[in-house]
Amino acid sequence: MSELQVASRYAKSLIDLATEQKVLDQVQEQMLLFVQVCHENPELVAVLKNPIISLDKKVAVLQGVFGSKVHKIVNAFFVLMVNKGRAALLLPSAKAFIAAYQAYKGIVIAKVKAASALNDDAKKQIIALVKSMGANEVVLETTIDPATIGGFVLQVGDKQLDATLRTKMNKLKKEFEQKVVA
Repeated sequence: MSELQVASRYAKSLIDLATEQKVLDQVQEQMLLFVQVCHENPELVAVLKNPIISLDKKVAVLQGVFGSKVHKIVNAFFVLMVNKGRAALLLPSAKAFIAAYQAYKGIVIAKVKAASALNDDAKKQIIALVKSMGANEVVLETTIDPATIGGFVLQVGDKQLDATLRTKMNKLKKEFEQKVVA
């Protein structure tokens, strides 16, 4: 079984347990914290992946870093994963949990790349467009890319809408080239 499948199964179990205990939102925030700490401290990920480090030391490290900051379900999840020899899958499981949580809640991440900062009106229109696709909630992530010249590129999941002047100019250029050659 692939690492992603195993991580997804653990994440699904954690979602089910957190939902049953009515602490799903709290656990999700703590999984976000765990992912953030792992990205800021690659040494933690290295410790979790290292087969030479004992399981007890891995648990002690996690308890030292997160101990009282996380819900008992999250602590139990960490201990279970480490004791099952799956410490290396903690980060992928946390990411799978976040993705599953977002799917469960109907939260969609919309990434917008624009030539300049978007005003509030443009943001509201993009959010409305994404919601019309079936999202309950939209998290808008914007980046500025002067190479787009004007307009924007919207990416939602595996779908992309390119409404940039650069793309329109390239299409126009191709049309002119085809008509000149013909």
